[in-house]
Amino acid sequence: MNVPELTTLCYIEKDNRYLMMHRVKKENDINKDKYIGIGGHFEYGESPDECLKREALEETGLILTSYRPRGIITFIYGDSVVEYMHLYTADGFEGEMIECDEGELCWVDKDKVNELNIWDGDRIFFGLLAKERKFFSLKLVYSALDELIEVMLDGEMLTKRQIEEYIQ
Repeated sequence: MNVPELTTLCYIEKDNRYLMMHRVKKENDINKDKYIGIGGHFEYGESPDECLKREALEETGLILTSYRPRGIITFIYGDSVVEYMHLYTADGFEGEMIECDEGELCWVDKDKVNELNIWDGDRIFFGLLAKERKFFSLKLVYSALDELIEVMLDGEMLTKRQIEEYIQ
């Protein structure tokens, strides 16, 4: 039996843009060629905030000075991956950005994010972030072919029409 993974995912904001990572550097990467936020796996004994700050520093060279938790995302991929992601946004940081060994870092206008190669479920939580939705629980179930097959928001199954409302 696979053990669920505990991770953080953060979108750093500046000048109405998000810092995105284009995942092009790692082999056998579930996120290969996709744009995602920064973050990663918890180390033993870490809190979500500690993991967030460590991963931000490791991947970007930036020290987060202002951030907030936005939600929990249950990410299920085929029969092999179950991940509980602690989603954050950050609007304060200091330091100089470094090159990341996991992907190319780039600033993307918030209104252009949906034009990128991102997970379909990410479009939903970007919609929730844009609407300033309070802390939420989002469950995203994908087939092993990257097809989004189930979406639950705060314990309620979403219809295709409801999903479209969040993606706009």
